[in-house]
Amino acid sequence: MYQSTIGLTPMERVYSGRPAAEALVEEAERLGARRVFLVCSRTLRTQTDEIAKVERALGPKLVGIFDGVRPHGPREDVCAAMAAAEPLAPDLLVSLGGGSVTDATKILALSLKHGLRTPDSLEPFHVVVHPDRTVTVPVFEGPDVPVVLVPTTLSGGEFNPLSGATDKKTNVKQAYAHPRMTARAVILDPALTVHTPEWIWFSTGVRALDHCFETLGSLHGNDYWDGMAMNGLRLLSAGLTAVKANPADLAARQQCQMGAWCSMVAIVAGLPMGISHAVGHALGGSFDVPHGYTSCVMAPFALEYNRSANAHRQQLISVALGQPSRPAHELADQLIRSLGMPRSLTAVGLKEPDLAPLADYTFQDIWCGTNPRPIPDAAALIELLRRAL
Repeated sequence: MYQSTIGLTPMERVYSGRPAAEALVEEAERLGARRVFLVCSRTLRTQTDEIAKVERALGPKLVGIFDGVRPHGPREDVCAAMAAAEPLAPDLLVSLGGGSVTDATKILALSLKHGLRTPDSLEPFHVVVHPDRTVTVPVFEGPDVPVVLVPTTLSGGEFNPLSGATDKKTNVKQAYAHPRMTARAVILDPALTVHTPEWIWFSTGVRALDHCFETLGSLHGNDYWDGMAMNGLRLLSAGLTAVKANPADLAARQQCQMGAWCSMVAIVAGLPMGISHAVGHALGGSFDVPHGYTSCVMAPFALEYNRSANAHRQQLISVALGQPSRPAHELADQLIRSLGMPRSLTAVGLKEPDLAPLADYTFQDIWCGTNPRPIPDAAALIELLRRAL
């Protein structure tokens, strides 16, 4: 018998398989929204007609659009969105794009609540990890303006009240969290994702796989989280493989989206992740490595690194991937390589002199201290990072 506490969020609806514009109109009506502000991908806005479809569908309810969020969500971009949105007094925020757009929109809701107009004004609101590995989560009132999120990747942040933004002064990606930063609704439209570049789709899919890997590798799991993560692995491994074979397979894309949702259940409910995610945050925020690539590189190495502490837990990964007699890190490596993703730090631009600063940045991350194999200091990370080089 085990003891656990499962946290729930105030998310109300998830739409799946419907055109995004159609579902968005329905959700705006349900929420009584009359002044919708959209944060979206610039590529989708300028190179496809998807944003135009939303504009036509919402009509006069759409009061503004911001498309200036860069990868890893610099604080400056959140503030630029704030400058565009605040004068328009929106009563609903919508994001349509990848993980950085999603995170920026949730933090924008927080900014509107507290009048956060400059990068420095965001400082009191982010989670702080202290040198002794204790964590301070600021207490503040949550946003009032509801958020609806329409993702185009598989990183899964649309289901999480936790968001990240990068402080360019310190070069660290910081976490912002409040239960009311949870989306009121999520819209999963597989047809929308055909515009997502292949490398982003597959790399963020590996990010979702990594949520499952670290859920199943955790020493603090429970049967509910394990079941969702194992189902997520089954859906994602099958769906990603099918999309690799046929990019137009919308059923497989929907399967991937559902798998990404399953992968987020434990994180959203309160289960901490481990070293793969911690290194990933540092690689993204401090070295500008694309979000999904970080798990492509680190997930198998992290699994191998942690085997001495959680081999019995990693057995669940092997079972979910259909080969219970093979080590999880080997199966993860094989799957990631089959999708054509990078598998080393060198492949994403890092060199030996980068390892020490990467270790330092990683040790500041909230999830470094919750790895199944304890990490006493930044220097202890060099062994793992050198193996990944």
